[in-house]
Amino acid sequence: MSESNVRVIDVNVGIFEENDRIAADVRAQNKANGTFMVNVMASPGAGKTTTLLRTIAELKDEFNIGVMEADIEATVDAEKMEAAGVKAMQIHTGGECCMDAAMTQAAINEFDTKDLDLVFLENVGNLVCTAEQDTGADINIEILSVPEGDDKPLKYPLMFTVTQAVIVNKTDTRKFFAFDDEAFIERVHALNPLSKIFFVSAKTGEGFGEWVDWLREQVKSAK
Repeated sequence: MSESNVRVIDVNVGIFEENDRIAADVRAQNKANGTFMVNVMASPGAGKTTTLLRTIAELKDEFNIGVMEADIEATVDAEKMEAAGVKAMQIHTGGECCMDAAMTQAAINEFDTKDLDLVFLENVGNLVCTAEQDTGADINIEILSVPEGDDKPLKYPLMFTVTQAVIVNKTDTRKFFAFDDEAFIERVHALNPLSKIFFVSAKTGEGFGEWVDWLREQVKSAK
Protein backbone atom coordinates (compact mmCIF):
# COMPACT_ATOMS: atom_id res chain seq x y z
CA MET A 1 0.00 0.00 0.00
CA SER A 2 1.55 3.31 -1.11
CA GLU A 3 2.21 6.15 1.33
CA SER A 4 -0.48 8.82 1.22
CA ASN A 5 0.43 12.30 0.04
CA VAL A 6 -2.68 13.83 1.58
CA ARG A 7 -1.79 16.90 3.61
CA VAL A 8 -3.32 16.94 7.10
CA ILE A 9 -3.77 20.18 9.04
CA ASP A 10 -4.77 20.03 12.69
CA VAL A 11 -7.12 22.99 12.76
CA ASN A 12 -8.05 22.57 16.43
CA VAL A 13 -4.44 22.98 17.53
CA GLY A 14 -4.10 26.20 15.57
CA ILE A 15 -7.37 27.61 16.85
CA PHE A 16 -6.60 26.87 20.50
CA GLU A 17 -3.03 28.19 20.21
CA GLU A 18 -4.33 31.49 18.85
CA ASN A 19 -7.00 31.64 21.55
CA ASP A 20 -4.38 31.04 24.25
CA ARG A 21 -2.21 33.83 22.83
CA ILE A 22 -5.10 36.31 22.93
CA ALA A 23 -6.08 35.11 26.41
CA ALA A 24 -2.57 35.92 27.64
CA ASP A 25 -2.93 39.40 26.11
CA VAL A 26 -6.27 39.86 27.93
CA ARG A 27 -4.69 38.93 31.25
CA ALA A 28 -1.80 41.30 30.67
CA GLN A 29 -4.18 44.10 29.69
CA ASN A 30 -6.32 43.60 32.79
CA LYS A 31 -3.23 43.40 35.00
CA ALA A 32 -1.97 46.71 33.63
CA ASN A 33 -5.36 48.30 34.32
CA GLY A 34 -5.61 46.84 37.81
CA THR A 35 -8.72 44.85 36.85
CA PHE A 36 -9.44 41.35 38.15
CA MET A 37 -11.71 39.29 35.88
CA VAL A 38 -13.80 36.29 36.90
CA ASN A 39 -15.25 33.94 34.29
CA VAL A 40 -18.56 32.59 35.62
CA MET A 41 -19.84 29.36 34.08
CA ALA A 42 -22.99 27.35 34.81
CA SER A 43 -25.98 25.59 33.31
CA PRO A 44 -29.06 27.68 32.50
CA GLY A 45 -31.11 28.05 35.67
CA ALA A 46 -28.28 27.39 38.13
CA GLY A 47 -28.66 30.89 39.52
CA LYS A 48 -25.68 32.71 38.00
CA THR A 49 -27.27 36.15 37.92
CA THR A 50 -28.84 35.90 41.38
CA THR A 51 -25.56 34.66 42.85
CA LEU A 52 -23.66 37.51 41.21
CA LEU A 53 -26.13 40.12 42.42
CA ARG A 54 -25.77 38.99 46.03
CA THR A 55 -21.97 38.74 45.67
CA ILE A 56 -21.79 42.25 44.24
CA ALA A 57 -23.99 43.60 47.04
CA GLU A 58 -21.44 42.23 49.52
CA LEU A 59 -18.43 43.76 47.74
CA LYS A 60 -19.67 46.96 46.09
CA ASP A 61 -18.43 49.19 48.93
CA GLU A 62 -14.89 47.82 48.52
CA PHE A 63 -14.47 47.52 44.75
CA ASN A 64 -15.66 49.17 41.56
CA ILE A 65 -17.49 46.28 39.89
CA GLY A 66 -18.83 45.62 36.39
CA VAL A 67 -20.56 42.68 34.73
CA MET A 68 -20.37 41.53 31.11
CA GLU A 69 -23.39 39.36 30.32
CA ALA A 70 -22.92 36.87 27.47
CA ASP A 71 -25.94 35.27 25.83
CA ILE A 72 -26.89 34.07 22.38
CA GLU A 73 -29.82 36.51 22.40
CA ALA A 74 -31.77 38.83 24.76
CA THR A 75 -30.69 41.46 27.28
CA VAL A 76 -32.55 40.19 30.34
CA ASP A 77 -29.54 39.63 32.62
CA ALA A 78 -27.83 42.93 31.80
CA GLU A 79 -31.10 44.73 32.51
CA LYS A 80 -31.26 43.05 35.93
CA MET A 81 -27.74 44.22 36.70
CA GLU A 82 -28.44 47.79 35.63
CA ALA A 83 -31.65 47.83 37.66
CA ALA A 84 -29.53 46.90 40.69
CA GLY A 85 -27.17 49.80 39.98
CA VAL A 86 -24.35 47.68 38.54
CA LYS A 87 -22.38 48.77 35.48
CA ALA A 88 -23.28 46.15 32.88
CA MET A 89 -22.91 45.32 29.21
CA GLN A 90 -24.74 42.70 27.16
CA ILE A 91 -22.72 40.58 24.74
CA HIS A 92 -24.50 38.66 21.99
CA THR A 93 -22.36 35.77 20.82
CA GLY A 94 -23.97 35.43 17.41
CA GLY A 95 -25.04 31.84 18.01
CA GLU A 96 -21.75 30.73 19.56
CA CYS A 97 -22.20 28.59 22.68
CA CYS A 98 -19.47 30.32 24.68
CA MET A 99 -17.08 33.25 24.88
CA ASP A 100 -13.56 32.90 23.56
CA ALA A 101 -10.56 35.15 24.20
CA ALA A 102 -11.02 37.31 21.10
CA MET A 103 -14.66 37.98 21.95
CA THR A 104 -13.70 38.77 25.53
CA GLN A 105 -10.95 41.15 24.45
CA ALA A 106 -13.35 43.01 22.16
CA ALA A 107 -15.89 43.19 24.99
CA ILE A 108 -13.52 44.60 27.62
CA ASN A 109 -12.27 47.21 25.16
CA GLU A 110 -15.84 48.28 24.43
CA PHE A 111 -16.85 48.10 28.10
CA ASP A 112 -13.80 50.17 29.12
CA THR A 113 -12.79 48.31 32.26
CA LYS A 114 -9.90 50.60 33.22
CA ASP A 115 -11.90 52.13 36.10
CA LEU A 116 -13.08 48.74 37.40
CA ASP A 117 -11.39 46.67 40.10
CA LEU A 118 -13.50 43.57 39.53
CA VAL A 119 -15.26 42.37 36.38
CA PHE A 120 -17.50 39.34 36.16
CA LEU A 121 -17.95 37.69 32.76
CA GLU A 122 -21.21 35.76 33.01
CA ASN A 123 -20.63 33.22 30.26
CA VAL A 124 -23.27 31.52 28.12
CA GLY A 125 -25.18 28.88 30.06
CA ASN A 126 -23.76 25.39 29.46
CA LEU A 127 -21.23 22.99 30.97
CA VAL A 128 -19.44 21.91 27.79
CA CYS A 129 -17.86 24.45 25.43
CA THR A 130 -17.49 27.17 28.06
CA ALA A 131 -14.88 24.97 29.76
CA GLU A 132 -12.94 24.53 26.52
CA GLN A 133 -12.13 28.18 25.86
CA ASP A 134 -9.70 30.28 27.88
CA THR A 135 -11.29 33.74 28.06
CA GLY A 136 -8.29 35.42 29.66
CA ALA A 137 -9.99 35.58 33.05
CA ASP A 138 -7.88 35.55 36.20
CA ILE A 139 -10.02 32.80 37.67
CA ASN A 140 -12.81 30.51 36.50
CA ILE A 141 -15.73 29.65 38.74
CA GLU A 142 -18.59 27.24 38.17
CA ILE A 143 -22.02 27.57 39.73
CA LEU A 144 -23.98 24.35 40.16
CA SER A 145 -27.38 24.10 41.78
CA VAL A 146 -28.57 21.40 44.16
CA PRO A 147 -31.42 20.35 41.81
CA GLU A 148 -28.85 19.50 39.09
CA GLY A 149 -27.44 16.68 41.18
CA ASP A 150 -24.07 15.69 42.66
CA ASP A 151 -23.03 13.62 39.61
CA LYS A 152 -22.06 16.53 37.34
CA PRO A 153 -18.29 16.15 37.89
CA LEU A 154 -18.64 12.65 36.46
CA LYS A 155 -20.54 13.85 33.40
CA TYR A 156 -18.66 17.10 32.70
CA PRO A 157 -15.14 16.52 34.05
CA LEU A 158 -13.40 19.29 32.08
CA MET A 159 -15.57 21.96 33.68
CA PHE A 160 -14.44 20.95 37.15
CA THR A 161 -10.83 20.60 36.03
CA VAL A 162 -10.47 24.21 34.81
CA THR A 163 -12.26 25.96 37.68
CA GLN A 164 -10.58 27.41 40.76
CA ALA A 165 -13.85 27.45 42.68
CA VAL A 166 -17.23 25.72 42.55
CA ILE A 167 -20.32 27.27 44.11
CA VAL A 168 -23.15 24.86 44.90
CA ASN A 169 -26.21 27.10 44.89
CA LYS A 170 -29.81 26.61 46.06
CA THR A 171 -28.94 24.81 49.30
CA ASP A 172 -32.36 25.95 50.51
CA THR A 173 -33.87 23.25 48.25
CA ARG A 174 -32.10 20.33 49.93
CA LYS A 175 -35.33 18.95 51.39
CA PHE A 176 -36.69 18.48 47.87
CA PHE A 177 -33.61 17.06 46.12
CA ALA A 178 -31.07 14.37 46.99
CA PHE A 179 -27.58 15.88 46.89
CA ASP A 180 -24.64 14.09 48.52
CA ASP A 181 -22.21 16.81 49.62
CA GLU A 182 -19.37 14.45 50.47
CA ALA A 183 -19.67 12.52 47.21
CA PHE A 184 -19.67 15.78 45.28
CA ILE A 185 -16.58 17.09 47.07
CA GLU A 186 -14.78 13.80 46.49
CA ARG A 187 -15.64 13.84 42.78
CA VAL A 188 -14.51 17.43 42.30
CA HIS A 189 -11.25 16.94 44.18
CA ALA A 190 -10.47 13.78 42.21
CA LEU A 191 -10.36 16.05 39.16
CA ASN A 192 -8.98 19.18 40.80
CA PRO A 193 -7.59 18.80 44.34
CA LEU A 194 -7.06 22.56 44.73
CA SER A 195 -10.59 23.63 43.81
CA LYS A 196 -12.47 25.52 46.51
CA ILE A 197 -16.08 24.42 47.07
CA PHE A 198 -18.73 26.64 48.60
CA PHE A 199 -22.31 25.64 49.50
CA VAL A 200 -24.60 28.66 49.33
CA SER A 201 -28.12 29.89 48.84
CA ALA A 202 -28.40 33.03 46.75
CA LYS A 203 -31.99 33.26 47.97
CA THR A 204 -31.30 33.27 51.73
CA GLY A 205 -27.62 34.28 51.84
CA GLU A 206 -26.54 31.05 53.51
CA GLY A 207 -22.83 30.36 53.01
CA PHE A 208 -22.05 33.65 51.27
CA GLY A 209 -19.62 34.85 53.93
CA GLU A 210 -17.02 32.17 53.17
CA TRP A 211 -17.39 32.56 49.39
CA VAL A 212 -17.15 36.37 49.47
CA ASP A 213 -14.16 36.30 51.84
CA TRP A 214 -12.32 33.97 49.47
CA LEU A 215 -13.10 36.09 46.41
CA ARG A 216 -12.08 39.27 48.21
CA GLU A 217 -8.67 37.75 48.94
CA GLN A 218 -8.24 36.70 45.30
CA VAL A 219 -8.83 40.24 44.13
CA LYS A 220 -6.61 41.85 46.75
CA SER A 221 -3.74 39.40 46.27
CA ALA A 222 -3.69 40.17 42.53
CA LYS A 223 -3.05 43.88 43.12
